[in-house]
Order: sequence, then C-alpha cells, then structure tokens
Amino acid sequence: MNSLHFTAESSSNGILERDFTVGDVPGVLWSPASDGPDRAPLVLMAHGGGNHKKHPAMAGRARLLVTGCGFHVAVIDAPGHGDRPRSAHDEAEIAELFRARAAGEPEGPIVVRYNAHLAELAVPEYLATLDALQQLPEIGTDGPVGYWGINMGTAIGIPLVAVEPRITAAVFGQHWPDVLAEKAKQIIIPIEFDMQWDDEHISREEGLALFDAFASEEKSLHVNSGKHKELPRFEADSAVRFFARHLGRAVTASA
Repeated sequence: MNSLHFTAESSSNGILERDFTVGDVPGVLWSPASDGPDRAPLVLMAHGGGNHKKHPAMAGRARLLVTGCGFHVAVIDAPGHGDRPRSAHDEAEIAELFRARAAGEPEGPIVVRYNAHLAELAVPEYLATLDALQQLPEIGTDGPVGYWGINMGTAIGIPLVAVEPRITAAVFGQHWPDVLAEKAKQIIIPIEFDMQWDDEHISREEGLALFDAFASEEKSLHVNSGKHKELPRFEADSAVRFFARHLGRAVTASA
C-alpha cells in the first residue's frame, strides 16, 4: 500500500494546508488549524478539466467545508494535470479538443472520451489516497467520507463512488450521461446534482438523463439559468449544507 508523505505545510485564517504525495500522485489536504475534536469527516474533491488541485474553486470550496463544518478536505491532481506530466495521449486529446473548438464542432464526444480515460487512471489513485488519509489519527478508518466533483470531477467521481462504499454522500454535476449513466445506476447514496439550463455543451436532456440514472432514494436536482461556466457560487454553499447534513456536522455562521 502506498504511504502518505507530507511535503509542505502552511497555516492561515484557521486553515492548515498540507501538500502530500501518495506514491507519485501529488495532493493537498486542508484541515482545521485549531485543536478540535479528535476526528472529523473527510470530503474528497476533484478538480475540473484543465485545472489543478489548488485551483481557486478547490481552495474556495475547501475553505467553506473547513471553516464552516470543521471537515478535512483533500484533492489530488488528475493524470496529466497540475504538477503531473502530460502523456502523449493527453497531448493528442487536448489538441483534438482545441481543434474542434476552433472549428465550432461539438466538444462533448472528445471530452467524454478523454475524461473516461482519465477516470480509469484516477479512480485507483483516489482509492489509494483514501486508504492513506484514513491512516491519519485526525481522520481515522471509521469516519464519514463525502465526495464533491463537478465537470471532469463528475467523470472521475461517479465510477469512484460506484465502487467505494466508504463514501456516503456526493455532489456531482455538469457532465454528459455517456459512459456514466450505467455506473450512476449503481449509486444509492444521497446525491446533490448541479446543471445549467442554458449549457451550450451539455443539453438539458443529457443533464436530466444523468441525474435520472442515479438509483439514490435521496437525490436533489439543482438547476440554474446560465451557460456552462456560469454555475452560481451559492451552489457551493448548498453543497456545504448537504455535506454537513449527511456527514454529521452543523454549518457555522462563518460558512
């Protein structure tokens, strides 16, 4: 089993940020800086395509979960992203995406194919990361675990959650149902799902089809007007309340 090694540490505004590696996969763990309960829930997050573990969206969501709920939050760089080198396959898929974008062709088929490839690599890495993080005394092997990933984070998260029973609540959204719908049918935990009604890449029918595929008895659909990159910031606040409800902590005013 790969061990977790901390490589850097800093603290600011009540949040402890620790860079780590599990094998050769780099990640970051955000935690409450002050002394608190012996253990706290963990939320695994995944970044979007073309981004990285410390992208402002990741850091902002982590801040809400840490300061508002006292949770631990961890993100790893996806294959070919952040501090990880791109393979020849990565370069070819990215070039094809840019070509289609410049030509005004649909991006969906390329993104779906490429994200499915990345998920095959990333799911085992998230499993190894979860194993390693749960060895930390402040997280433990019996504490609640959530998952939060939008866009490419959904492409990685759905197959991950489908096979990982330690994850008991998840927030997904903004992805095509191709490849993912069959895996979503295996998921029965509480789900919150975001989609944009005017998404120029993912049609309403496609977004609704993926939401409908989840077998969860409790699943909430959050639909907002706007295009693909216009997901309202207040959906992050909703996700924090969702995790607080299902992982066992009250949201404080600071969130």
